[in-house]
Amino acid sequence: MNLNQIELLRVLLQTQFNVSKAAEKTHVVQSAVSRQLHLFEEELGSPLFVRNGKKLIGLTPLGERVMAEAETICQAKLNIKAIAADVLDDQKGILHIATTHTQAKYFLPKPIEQFRKKYPRVSIYMVQASPEQLIAQLHSHQADIAICTERVTADDSLVTLPCYDWHHSAVMLKNHPLCVGEISYQRLASYPILTYSFGFTGRSNIETAFKNSGCELDIILAAADTDVIKTYVRLGFGVGLIADMAYDPKIDKGLAVRDLSHLIPHSTTKIAYLKQSYLPLYGQHFVEELLLTARDYGKGHHNM
Repeated sequence: MNLNQIELLRVLLQTQFNVSKAAEKTHVVQSAVSRQLHLFEEELGSPLFVRNGKKLIGLTPLGERVMAEAETICQAKLNIKAIAADVLDDQKGILHIATTHTQAKYFLPKPIEQFRKKYPRVSIYMVQASPEQLIAQLHSHQADIAICTERVTADDSLVTLPCYDWHHSAVMLKNHPLCVGEISYQRLASYPILTYSFGFTGRSNIETAFKNSGCELDIILAAADTDVIKTYVRLGFGVGLIADMAYDPKIDKGLAVRDLSHLIPHSTTKIAYLKQSYLPLYGQHFVEELLLTARDYGKGHHNM
């Protein structure tokens, strides 16, 4: 067996056992992929894949065990390349960040700006997606670092660091009845609500808080993007439940904001990366910059 055959196993898993796509990703013809698989299985003396005719449809028990080892070997190969690149020039490279819209727009500008001053020769590629997709990006090595609130702590293969705590606020038109008086679960539940889609920006905390209160929200619009929520609030659709950081007094002049920290538990944005993945020195410094910004960011919000 050789490294190319082991790498081929990983690519086949990524492409859901599609030989044609695997050939395209590895820059060889389809017959070459089939040939390498045949040689590998012949050497091991047992099939690695379950087949339906010529189509691969899954892994055999042996294939599952071999795939786990292959992942470790492929990760070591990537780590070796990253370590060598660090030794040659730790000031140059590409940092892939996977995050949500809220983090990308409202939290990340400052740490990225500070990081760029220190590492002007490091290119930053940013992908915005759902938390589930962000985790998949880490596992497929399309992202070095993920920054989000939901999901990451459920994955044992990730290093997760708490970055900063935040809470939700309600935004509404300035003549809305909720602009005055105490806000309770019952009052909020009596109005149409616009908030985040499931899995985004602390939506789980909103659901839990209202379920425990015995009140049910009338959610008429859910979106991953805070700006979409605020757009429809401005059109008079209802009350928006958003991350407190996403309200900007200058930009959102036509909207009133009310603190909901007494109703909805705080959420924690986290930094995540693969435990087995070597994070380049500039990536480690970026994490430090995130934590430094988060400390100041938290102080600023507590003083608001």
